[in-house]
Amino acid sequence: MFRLIKEILLTPRDFIKYRWMIIDLTRSDFRNRYLGSYLGMLWAFISPMVTIAVFVFVFQVGFRVAPIGDIPFILWLTTGIIPWFYFSDAFSQASSSIVEYDFLVKKIVFRVSFLPLIKVFSAVFIHLCFVALIFVMCVYYGFSPSLYWLQIGYYLVASVFLLVGLSWISASIMVFTRDVANMIAIIIQFGFWMTPIFWRIENIPVKYQMIIKLNPVFYIVQGYRDSLIFNKWFWQRPVITLYFWAASILIFLAGLVIFKKTRPHFADVM
Repeated sequence: MFRLIKEILLTPRDFIKYRWMIIDLTRSDFRNRYLGSYLGMLWAFISPMVTIAVFVFVFQVGFRVAPIGDIPFILWLTTGIIPWFYFSDAFSQASSSIVEYDFLVKKIVFRVSFLPLIKVFSAVFIHLCFVALIFVMCVYYGFSPSLYWLQIGYYLVASVFLLVGLSWISASIMVFTRDVANMIAIIIQFGFWMTPIFWRIENIPVKYQMIIKLNPVFYIVQGYRDSLIFNKWFWQRPVITLYFWAASILIFLAGLVIFKKTRPHFADVM
């Protein structure tokens, strides 16, 4: 227990110590992801935009889905799917970070625990551009800018904290078995449809709503909509806020323990 507390206390100090290396690696990771393609980083925008366009066509044109209350369906969809895109992209990329940067594990004195953070931070760049797009869409559909929009920063920090814990767990296990990548793909696919991105949670029976709310990403998606559309502060949902942070802290601590236990064996199996 004492070692775990010490590790938690040392993490912020080491993050500050290696901050410039982390920033440089984050920039390098962002550039290298699209290196060699003609359109470069434009692919980071093309793929999500095509996905949104397909969903809008299928549900709004094909199935003729009505507006969600007074909210146009495309705005409802975008405010929910953009935070999900960030979570799914960062989680999948961070899970393979240790395997991808194996040279840092083997040859350089470096806090390997920061490797997943590089992927999480790299995905933030694209996400912020999509957040700007959401702002433009909200204004276009008649939602005036307000102080509530500043909460997006809070929910982004909450997303990063959750992702760090999850990626420590998945990245540590992936070193020993690559099957984790397939498991994560299934989890992301399942989580996408179980998160109220296309639909309202009020549309399902009350007895099932609690199960949906156990998904921490529900809090993030709902938070984006509360900030941009419904004008609600996060403290106006005290129960789910406390649950999210309690769950995220437990995941963070579990990730820290698993990473600490497996770290000495990384070099032997890579």
